[in-house]
Amino acid sequence: MNTTAVESTADRDARFERDVIPYMRQLYPAALRITRNPSDAEDLVQETMAKAYRSFHQFTPGTNLRAWLYRIMANAGANIFRKRLREPPQSLHGDTRDIPQQDTQQARASRSAEDEVLERMTDSEVMQALRALPQGFRAVVYLADAEDYRYRDVAEILGIPVGTVTSRLHRGRLMLRKALTRPVPPVPAG
Repeated sequence: MNTTAVESTADRDARFERDVIPYMRQLYPAALRITRNPSDAEDLVQETMAKAYRSFHQFTPGTNLRAWLYRIMANAGANIFRKRLREPPQSLHGDTRDIPQQDTQQARASRSAEDEVLERMTDSEVMQALRALPQGFRAVVYLADAEDYRYRDVAEILGIPVGTVTSRLHRGRLMLRKALTRPVPPVPAG
């Protein structure tokens, strides 16, 4: 295709349909990792496709289309994430108060120390600590740990080398751990 010639809208639409639409199935699992909700994942894929369509004239043929789509989706997902951070916390206590808790000795023994610490920590504490991280670290930690992206995918989404991802992830986790670590009160002797 001659990239110097001006592409007609019909040609661009046909190219979009041919090249981009097949990626919808591949985008959904990543959208589900971002949103953790099938309905929201479908919405995120649709938003990604709409933004890709509006910006398709800016895409350079021959470059990595998959990475371009994932970058659009990551940005859209980050916007959703930021929007949710601004929303007031919602409680489900009214719906779950009557559900009996499994507080057996076996259930307590099977939980890890990490699970016990996280149980005592509120979501807002974790979110505040994540928001307090510098932007470059926050995005890497969020994508790798909260959304479970592979390092290579995080690098592709953020447009940085994999080595930078591993470095920022290590340092970001240390900063997050330090922010979330509380001094343990001494056990009274006796």
